[in-house]
Amino acid sequence: MDRSTTIGGNSPLSGNTNPASYPPVNAKLEGAAQTAHQTVDKVADKATSQLDRLSGTAHKAVSSAADVASSAADAASSAAQWASTLPEQAKQAQTKLTEAACESIRARPLSTVVGALVVGYLVGRIARN
Repeated sequence: MDRSTTIGGNSPLSGNTNPASYPPVNAKLEGAAQTAHQTVDKVADKATSQLDRLSGTAHKAVSSAADVASSAADAASSAAQWASTLPEQAKQAQTKLTEAACESIRARPLSTVVGALVVGYLVGRIARN
C-alpha cells in the first residue's frame, strides 16, 4: 500500500497544495486568525483605556503642581509686600518713641536727670562686680 496517497486525495504529498482545498484546516486557520485579531483588539482597548486614565492622572498632577506653585508665588508676593512695609513701620515707631521721651523730659526735667544719675550709678556698680 502506498503511503503517499490518502483516501480523499487531498494530501500535500499528492501534489495538491491549494489551501482552499483543505476546508477544515482553512476554517481552523481563519478561526485562529479571528481569535488572535479579537485578542489584539481587546488588549489594544485595555491599553488605550489605561493610557487615557494615566494621562488624566498626569494632567491632574500637573494642575495640582501648578496650583501649588501659584499659591507659593502669591504667598511670596504677600510676604515681600509685608517685608517692604517693615522699615517704614519701624521708623514711625522710633519717631513716636522719641517724641514721647522728649515730652516726658520737658514735663519733668529734674526727675529725668535724677533718674538718669541713679540708673548710671546702678549700672556702674553692677559693672564693677
